[in-house]
Amino acid sequence: MSDEENRITRLEELLAHQAKTIEELSDQLTEQWKVVEQTRAKLAVLTERFLTLEEQSHEAIPVTRPPHY
Repeated sequence: MSDEENRITRLEELLAHQAKTIEELSDQLTEQWKVVEQTRAKLAVLTERFLTLEEQSHEAIPVTRPPHY
């Protein structure tokens, strides 16, 4: 093989490795995006539950005079 053919072969190998790496990174990004969306949904549910509990707890506390008055 000539130097040009070797150079082209190395470049093709490098391109193939980079294409594989980009595909793997894209797959990982897609999976992580799914996790982020699931986490957002859970956070929204927990926030709503927390606010509901907080509202209920404020209503349950009676306003009375302390015993030392």
